[in-house]
Amino acid sequence: MAQFSFHDSRSAPAAAGPILDGVIRELGFLPALYAGLAESPTALRVYLDTAKSFAASSLSAVEQQVVLLAVSVANGCEFCVAAHSFIARNLVKVPSPVVDELRAGTSLPDPRLQSLARFTRRVVAERGWVPDAAVDEFLAAGFTRAQVLDVVVGVSLKTLSNYANHMIKTPTNPEFASEAWRRPAAA
Repeated sequence: MAQFSFHDSRSAPAAAGPILDGVIRELGFLPALYAGLAESPTALRVYLDTAKSFAASSLSAVEQQVVLLAVSVANGCEFCVAAHSFIARNLVKVPSPVVDELRAGTSLPDPRLQSLARFTRRVVAERGWVPDAAVDEFLAAGFTRAQVLDVVVGVSLKTLSNYANHMIKTPTNPEFASEAWRRPAAA
Protein backbone atom coordinates (compact mmCIF):
# COMPACT_ATOMS: atom_id res chain seq x y z
CA MET A 1 0.00 0.00 0.00
CA ALA A 2 1.35 3.43 -0.97
CA GLN A 3 2.05 5.57 2.04
CA PHE A 4 2.55 9.31 1.82
CA SER A 5 4.42 11.58 4.20
CA PHE A 6 3.04 14.67 5.87
CA HIS A 7 5.88 17.15 5.94
CA ASP A 8 6.92 20.11 7.97
CA SER A 9 9.36 22.69 6.62
CA ARG A 10 12.37 20.59 7.72
CA SER A 11 11.30 17.31 6.09
CA ALA A 12 9.69 18.77 2.96
CA PRO A 13 11.45 18.98 -0.39
CA ALA A 14 13.55 22.16 -0.47
CA ALA A 15 11.12 24.10 -2.66
CA ALA A 16 8.19 23.39 -0.31
CA GLY A 17 9.84 24.21 3.03
CA PRO A 18 9.60 28.02 2.77
CA ILE A 19 6.00 27.74 1.57
CA LEU A 20 5.07 25.68 4.63
CA ASP A 21 6.83 28.19 6.90
CA GLY A 22 4.76 30.96 5.29
CA VAL A 23 1.53 29.01 5.86
CA ILE A 24 2.38 28.53 9.54
CA ARG A 25 3.16 32.26 9.90
CA GLU A 26 -0.16 33.15 8.26
CA LEU A 27 -2.45 30.58 9.90
CA GLY A 28 -0.63 29.71 13.12
CA PHE A 29 -0.67 25.99 12.27
CA LEU A 30 -0.06 23.70 9.31
CA PRO A 31 -3.16 22.16 7.75
CA ALA A 32 -2.51 18.49 7.04
CA LEU A 33 -3.52 19.00 3.40
CA TYR A 34 -0.57 21.37 2.89
CA ALA A 35 1.75 19.01 4.75
CA GLY A 36 0.72 16.22 2.35
CA LEU A 37 0.81 18.34 -0.80
CA ALA A 38 4.36 19.38 0.12
CA GLU A 39 5.52 16.02 -1.26
CA SER A 40 5.11 17.80 -4.61
CA PRO A 41 6.10 21.46 -4.37
CA THR A 42 4.30 21.94 -7.69
CA ALA A 43 1.01 20.58 -6.30
CA LEU A 44 1.38 22.75 -3.19
CA ARG A 45 2.06 25.90 -5.22
CA VAL A 46 -0.77 25.21 -7.67
CA TYR A 47 -3.21 24.63 -4.82
CA LEU A 48 -2.21 27.79 -2.95
CA ASP A 49 -2.11 29.94 -6.11
CA THR A 50 -5.53 28.68 -7.20
CA ALA A 51 -6.93 29.27 -3.70
CA LYS A 52 -5.64 32.84 -3.79
CA SER A 53 -7.16 33.41 -7.24
CA PHE A 54 -10.49 31.91 -6.17
CA ALA A 55 -10.53 34.13 -3.06
CA ALA A 56 -10.28 37.14 -5.42
CA SER A 57 -13.14 35.91 -7.63
CA SER A 58 -16.46 37.69 -8.13
CA LEU A 59 -18.14 35.31 -5.67
CA SER A 60 -18.54 36.59 -2.11
CA ALA A 61 -16.72 34.86 0.74
CA VAL A 62 -19.97 33.12 1.72
CA GLU A 63 -20.60 32.03 -1.87
CA GLN A 64 -17.05 30.71 -2.14
CA GLN A 65 -17.58 28.52 0.92
CA VAL A 66 -20.86 27.24 -0.57
CA VAL A 67 -18.95 26.16 -3.69
CA LEU A 68 -16.07 24.61 -1.75
CA LEU A 69 -18.35 22.68 0.60
CA ALA A 70 -20.70 21.54 -2.17
CA VAL A 71 -17.77 20.13 -4.15
CA SER A 72 -16.15 18.52 -1.11
CA VAL A 73 -19.40 16.81 -0.08
CA ALA A 74 -20.04 15.65 -3.65
CA ASN A 75 -16.52 14.18 -3.77
CA GLY A 76 -16.79 12.67 -0.27
CA CYS A 77 -13.71 14.49 1.05
CA GLU A 78 -13.74 14.18 4.83
CA PHE A 79 -10.78 16.52 5.38
CA CYS A 80 -12.13 19.32 3.18
CA VAL A 81 -15.68 19.13 4.53
CA ALA A 82 -14.33 19.47 8.07
CA ALA A 83 -11.91 22.26 7.16
CA HIS A 84 -14.41 24.29 5.13
CA SER A 85 -17.20 23.77 7.67
CA PHE A 86 -14.86 25.26 10.28
CA ILE A 87 -13.83 28.12 8.00
CA ALA A 88 -17.42 28.78 6.92
CA ARG A 89 -18.85 28.88 10.44
CA ASN A 90 -16.00 30.52 12.33
CA LEU A 91 -14.16 32.76 9.91
CA VAL A 92 -16.63 33.63 7.14
CA LYS A 93 -19.71 33.50 9.42
CA VAL A 94 -21.87 31.47 7.05
CA PRO A 95 -25.14 30.80 8.90
CA SER A 96 -25.07 27.40 10.60
CA PRO A 97 -28.24 26.14 8.85
CA VAL A 98 -26.52 26.74 5.50
CA VAL A 99 -23.40 24.85 6.58
CA ASP A 100 -25.50 22.01 8.02
CA GLU A 101 -27.52 21.62 4.82
CA LEU A 102 -24.39 21.74 2.65
CA ARG A 103 -22.81 18.99 4.78
CA ALA A 104 -25.97 16.92 4.40
CA GLY A 105 -26.19 17.61 0.66
CA THR A 106 -29.74 18.89 1.03
CA SER A 107 -31.57 22.10 0.07
CA LEU A 108 -30.35 25.36 1.52
CA PRO A 109 -32.71 27.79 3.27
CA ASP A 110 -31.49 30.70 1.08
CA PRO A 111 -32.78 30.46 -2.54
CA ARG A 112 -29.77 32.21 -4.09
CA LEU A 113 -27.27 30.03 -2.22
CA GLN A 114 -29.38 26.98 -3.08
CA SER A 115 -29.07 27.88 -6.76
CA LEU A 116 -25.30 28.19 -6.35
CA ALA A 117 -25.02 24.84 -4.54
CA ARG A 118 -27.23 23.11 -7.10
CA PHE A 119 -25.24 24.53 -10.02
CA THR A 120 -21.94 23.58 -8.38
CA ARG A 121 -23.14 20.03 -7.81
CA ARG A 122 -24.20 19.85 -11.47
CA VAL A 123 -20.75 20.99 -12.61
CA VAL A 124 -19.19 18.20 -10.52
CA ALA A 125 -21.70 15.50 -11.48
CA GLU A 126 -21.70 16.38 -15.18
CA ARG A 127 -17.91 16.94 -15.29
CA GLY A 128 -18.57 20.36 -16.76
CA TRP A 129 -21.07 19.17 -19.39
CA VAL A 130 -23.79 21.25 -17.74
CA PRO A 131 -26.88 21.69 -19.94
CA ASP A 132 -27.65 25.21 -21.16
CA ALA A 133 -30.88 25.13 -19.15
CA ALA A 134 -28.90 24.70 -15.91
CA VAL A 135 -26.62 27.61 -16.81
CA ASP A 136 -29.68 29.74 -17.68
CA GLU A 137 -31.27 28.84 -14.32
CA PHE A 138 -28.08 29.87 -12.53
CA LEU A 139 -27.98 33.18 -14.42
CA ALA A 140 -31.69 33.76 -13.67
CA ALA A 141 -30.88 33.43 -9.95
CA GLY A 142 -28.81 36.61 -10.30
CA PHE A 143 -25.38 35.19 -11.04
CA THR A 144 -23.20 36.32 -13.94
CA ARG A 145 -21.38 34.55 -16.74
CA ALA A 146 -18.12 35.38 -14.95
CA GLN A 147 -19.48 33.60 -11.89
CA VAL A 148 -20.22 30.50 -13.99
CA LEU A 149 -16.49 30.34 -14.66
CA ASP A 150 -15.62 31.28 -11.07
CA VAL A 151 -17.59 28.20 -9.96
CA VAL A 152 -15.44 26.14 -12.33
CA VAL A 153 -12.33 27.58 -10.63
CA GLY A 154 -13.73 26.55 -7.23
CA VAL A 155 -14.53 23.08 -8.55
CA SER A 156 -10.98 22.81 -9.91
CA LEU A 157 -9.48 23.91 -6.60
CA LYS A 158 -11.46 21.38 -4.58
CA THR A 159 -11.04 18.59 -7.10
CA LEU A 160 -7.27 18.97 -6.70
CA SER A 161 -7.43 18.88 -2.89
CA ASN A 162 -10.24 16.30 -2.64
CA TYR A 163 -8.50 13.82 -4.91
CA ALA A 164 -5.12 14.39 -3.27
CA ASN A 165 -6.68 13.92 0.18
CA HIS A 166 -8.27 10.65 -0.92
CA MET A 167 -4.96 9.27 -2.18
CA ILE A 168 -2.71 10.49 0.62
CA LYS A 169 -5.29 9.75 3.33
CA THR A 170 -5.09 13.18 4.95
CA PRO A 171 -6.00 13.15 8.64
CA THR A 172 -8.26 15.90 9.98
CA ASN A 173 -6.32 18.51 11.93
CA PRO A 174 -7.27 18.94 15.60
CA GLU A 175 -8.18 22.53 14.69
CA PHE A 176 -10.99 21.18 12.50
CA ALA A 177 -12.04 18.24 14.71
CA SER A 178 -15.22 19.98 15.90
CA GLU A 179 -16.45 19.79 12.29
CA ALA A 180 -15.43 16.17 11.60
CA TRP A 181 -17.53 14.62 8.85
CA ARG A 182 -17.78 11.13 7.42
CA ARG A 183 -18.74 10.44 3.87
CA PRO A 184 -21.81 8.29 3.33
CA ALA A 185 -21.01 4.62 2.76
CA ALA A 186 -22.16 4.82 -0.87
CA ALA A 187 -19.91 7.81 -1.68
